[in-house]
Amino acid sequence: MQLWPGVVDGQTVSEPQPLDAASIAQVNAAMDAGQLTSEQLVQRYLARIAAYDRKGPAIHAVISLNANALSEARALDAERKSKGRRSPLHGIPLVLKDNFDTRDLPTTAGSVLLEGHQPSRDAAVVQQLRNAGAIILAKVNLSEFASGGTFSSLGGQTLNPHALAYSPGGSSGGTGAAVAAAFAQFGLGTDTGGSIRGPATVNGIVALKPTLGLISRTGIVPLALSFDTGGPMTRSVSDLALVLGIMTAADPTDSSTLVSSRRVLTDYTPHLKADALRGARIGVLRDFVGYDTDVDWVVEASLDVMRRQGATVVDVRLPAWVLTAKDAWYTAVRFPEFPVQLAEYLRTTGDTFPKSLDELVTRAREHTSLGTNGTGPNPSRWSRFLAEQRSGSLSDVRYRSVKEHALPLLRQLLTGLMDEQQLDAFVYPTQPVKPERLDAASTGAAPDPMNLANLSGFPDLIVPAGFSGNHLPIGLSFMGRAWSEPRLIELAFAFEQATQARRLPVHTPLLGHMSGTRRVPNTP
Repeated sequence: MQLWPGVVDGQTVSEPQPLDAASIAQVNAAMDAGQLTSEQLVQRYLARIAAYDRKGPAIHAVISLNANALSEARALDAERKSKGRRSPLHGIPLVLKDNFDTRDLPTTAGSVLLEGHQPSRDAAVVQQLRNAGAIILAKVNLSEFASGGTFSSLGGQTLNPHALAYSPGGSSGGTGAAVAAAFAQFGLGTDTGGSIRGPATVNGIVALKPTLGLISRTGIVPLALSFDTGGPMTRSVSDLALVLGIMTAADPTDSSTLVSSRRVLTDYTPHLKADALRGARIGVLRDFVGYDTDVDWVVEASLDVMRRQGATVVDVRLPAWVLTAKDAWYTAVRFPEFPVQLAEYLRTTGDTFPKSLDELVTRAREHTSLGTNGTGPNPSRWSRFLAEQRSGSLSDVRYRSVKEHALPLLRQLLTGLMDEQQLDAFVYPTQPVKPERLDAASTGAAPDPMNLANLSGFPDLIVPAGFSGNHLPIGLSFMGRAWSEPRLIELAFAFEQATQARRLPVHTPLLGHMSGTRRVPNTP
């Protein structure tokens, strides 16, 4: 399906822009020229959802649709005509991971145990997007309570639109699959230990885990507030830069954001610099390379691109004790925080819903029937409730020692390595191995680099870098110091422009070009 006749950043081109390739700036140019309306844009995204989410490849990304999306689009079209647009997101549809509170759609965290929960107000960042004129088109699937892959007792199993037998990543896999499949212009995910970045790399899209405190978490179902953050998931770095500027704000109801008041920008688009790699110093974290030949080939090819663009690439290795201890540090904080912080959120729900992790465990044990959509229970996630129950309290010595000593030490170490080598950013394969098949057990053979950004609170921006031999996307992470999002956007944009590695998934083609879906060969 073609979006409009050839308007690209205000210049006429010979080829129409397909829906999956159009940037927010291009959409706005078409709207300003009278060649497109928000209502038409919403209709076209709804058509893709209708064709691909429950039919055809049956991606199963969407949990609930906004029945008022078209009427909201019509109202925003009228407002644009009479008053002008509120922001570049005026009339632009997005999808939300279903752990963001929305006043007009249920918020379930993917669980039948919260089915029907209707918040009275939007999450803070959702309200910011609505104020900017964005349209919430749908809530999308996630791993139940945002931990693990993308299977939930309410939403079932989401599929990867690039390869249906493979994982879409977790826990923001619904957002990753929906954005890759062009079910909306962009989406929001949340990240506690890689939950934005894993889905970004395996679905072949752009995403950011921002500096902790850059974006408010108020109104998001918590997993562990020491690490939790929302973030944008888009099909291009330019869209990410634009959306991020709308999402940032100091929020008095989220103390983590108060330190950001003098560090945030409301417009990151001036940092879209195609020549930003010239003179840059990039440190490749070699501890996360060498586990998969396909991934390694993409990484080395990416480093060659950076060198040709004028960057200096240096090898960096982390101390062995960091690689050994980091996962234990993560668990020591993540598991004890979940019961306490979830209970605080559950107190905002209605009388019929559980009010504590203990109640969730009790009801999970009792729940054996299929949900309203035929989806069964999620025993793997519910069994983790038991480990979280037994994880201790926030006053335990182990929890406090990690929070007060280990995490500050890690921040100091990473900053010191960057300062010593005068680095603009670290880069590493977002996942050191190819995406896993849904029917395969995780081997755990490679270390997970993603929780370094959560443990430190540092930003991490993911860009598509290439594909494996069996056509699975591979992403590259750019991780920087706290509050270095502007520099990361510069580097990521320059890399994106030099590589152009993103592709529309084979199972969700342009609607005017359907010739049936084909499965990627089921090779390892």
